[in-house]
Amino acid sequence: MRLFVSVRPPADALAALDAELGRVRAIAPSGLRWTRPEQWHLTLAFLGEVADDTVPALTAALDAVMSDAPMTLRLAGGGCFGTNVLWVGLAGDVHALRTLAEAVTAAARGVAVELDDRPYRPHLTLARAGKTSADLRPAAGELAQIVGPTWDVDAVHLMASRLGQSPGGSALHAPIATWPRRRRGPA
Repeated sequence: MRLFVSVRPPADALAALDAELGRVRAIAPSGLRWTRPEQWHLTLAFLGEVADDTVPALTAALDAVMSDAPMTLRLAGGGCFGTNVLWVGLAGDVHALRTLAEAVTAAARGVAVELDDRPYRPHLTLARAGKTSADLRPAAGELAQIVGPTWDVDAVHLMASRLGQSPGGSALHAPIATWPRRRRGPA
């Protein structure tokens, strides 16, 4: 089963981002594959293919590292990874998100899930150029101006990704486990 651990921004933050993307899409190169808003998420760790019989141990390991400490984020800034990916970044408690991502990665490795050894870059992927490269710099410049509303992270999810199962042949993402988090109270 293909798995990843993620945080999903709330509907109002995603709607604000979608509204901002009109001007980005207008100057982006044609041929980009844009991710659908219902698929937008912040990946903490991409676990890849995980054997079904490993999932209970993985879930228990993740349960042990989850914290319900409050975390406030906002979608802000953005750019491109090379000539293939457009993304929007984050502001706020990014250090806490990074710490959580590191704990999730360690927990997965602790139950023999093999992960790529790449540095964690908190972002939300918006579009991919595919196998061809494109000049994404103008669109990335527009993304750099984005500042969305702040929001409290309310849950972390272990997600299954079934390739080709959603409309247009994209991946269908379904939660396998969810860890709720506390919301910040009034100041």
